[in-house]
Amino acid sequence: METELSNLVEFYRGRSVFVTGGTGFLGKVLVEKLLRSCPDIKAIYLLIRPKKGQDVRSRIEEFNQHIVFENLRCDRPQAMDKVIPVAGDVTLPDFGISPEDLKLLCDSVSIVFNSAATVRFDEDLRTAVELNVKGPQRLMNVCHQMKRLEALVHVSTAYNNLDKESIEEIIYPTPITPRKLLEIVDCLDEDMLTSITSKLVGKCPNTYAYTKAIAEQLLREEHGDIPLAIVRPSTVTAALFEPMPGWIDNINGPTGIIAGVGKGFLRVVRSRPDLVGDMIPVEFPIHLMLAVAWYTATHKSNEVKVYNCSTGDQNPLSWGEFRTIAFDAWMEKPGGDIMWYPSISFISGEWNYTIAAYIFHYIPAYLIDFLARLLGKQPKLVRFYSKADRAMACLNFYTIRQWRFISDNAILLLDKMSAQDREIFYFDVRQINWRQYITNYVAGTKKYILKDNTPVEEAKIIIQRFYWLKKATQAILLLVVFFFGLHLFTWIFGGALQAT
Repeated sequence: METELSNLVEFYRGRSVFVTGGTGFLGKVLVEKLLRSCPDIKAIYLLIRPKKGQDVRSRIEEFNQHIVFENLRCDRPQAMDKVIPVAGDVTLPDFGISPEDLKLLCDSVSIVFNSAATVRFDEDLRTAVELNVKGPQRLMNVCHQMKRLEALVHVSTAYNNLDKESIEEIIYPTPITPRKLLEIVDCLDEDMLTSITSKLVGKCPNTYAYTKAIAEQLLREEHGDIPLAIVRPSTVTAALFEPMPGWIDNINGPTGIIAGVGKGFLRVVRSRPDLVGDMIPVEFPIHLMLAVAWYTATHKSNEVKVYNCSTGDQNPLSWGEFRTIAFDAWMEKPGGDIMWYPSISFISGEWNYTIAAYIFHYIPAYLIDFLARLLGKQPKLVRFYSKADRAMACLNFYTIRQWRFISDNAILLLDKMSAQDREIFYFDVRQINWRQYITNYVAGTKKYILKDNTPVEEAKIIIQRFYWLKKATQAILLLVVFFFGLHLFTWIFGGALQAT
């Protein structure tokens, strides 16, 4: 019944798709959704790069055993046979794919999803260009050889062109052409390229945003007659419902904040409670990508359509609301492995944040590391905070600002889908219940990232003890300040009275 009423399920019947970046966060969810909701898909060819000490065969076996496919393995274990590894590397011409595999792809693939990229904000420019610009260019060369290709869906990011307050669903011109940038990167040595990186990047916050914007321009110039669409997610976060409520496999962005605050490690964050934190549950861009591929293939056009996939324009959530709901969720079902009672403050000013970070992070860290040395243990907390600070510094540009990502095309696409498709491949952000979502998000971070399985009642006893320890510490500090102030007062005014 589901198949009969779903245009998308019918569209993917008997088709073969090619996925780059399939072993990443988005890629795993894409593969799982295709296998589960489109059971008659013919094959999913997955580009996999051999790693040192791990060939493609062992990597695909590890991939197939991932927890994200747990339900699928139980219900339809044979479905994983449709995932076919293709050995390759995005840094090589034609991805370094063997002639036999390349012929197989060119003869059978009709849909391509490109999510391969480096997502490191502090990546050096040469590496970012190699992966985020040359990678899509090499993919385009492969796509031009595909005889049956009907749609190429490229995953970009909403966070480029951030010199504007509102980012529309268009490809913006870049200060330098893709071809010129590639010439510069190829002819300069590392020192020279590093010295001019800031000038090249200009108003972009980092090399990631810069190269993703360049890639969009390059794809538009070189797609020719290949039907191309671009999906731009904002901050991709844990699953709302699929493949499992709250599932997350990385500690980036808001996940790091949830984990750090829940453990009592993170006490201050540089942001403002009133700003919108534009986060999108991971299955939403995946479902949108699948729908976009269907629409692009069935409505032939030479226009490159862009789909912003974000929540801030249609269903905004402020950082203050996020903090309140997440804190309530932690208190309802806390973790047992914590280092202090959870609390968090948002501070936007750079100097105020720096001072607060030293008071609430570094001073306690130095004291704990000092005690560790006395007990003959390895001091590690200061080093841990330093590493966390470097990671958070990359995010500060985003957490102290907000933008409006206009996302009309996704809403218009929903209107072209059947009721059954809107249910199976949901991506209407207006329907997200933020309290439900963040509650699942916190539980997922606790389960999948922190691996904390402490029973709730036991964890509540632990957190209650830390609460009274916090109160006792505050009382001691108040007494110290009081007596220090009293002695200072006596010293100043007592000396003045003796002088008179």
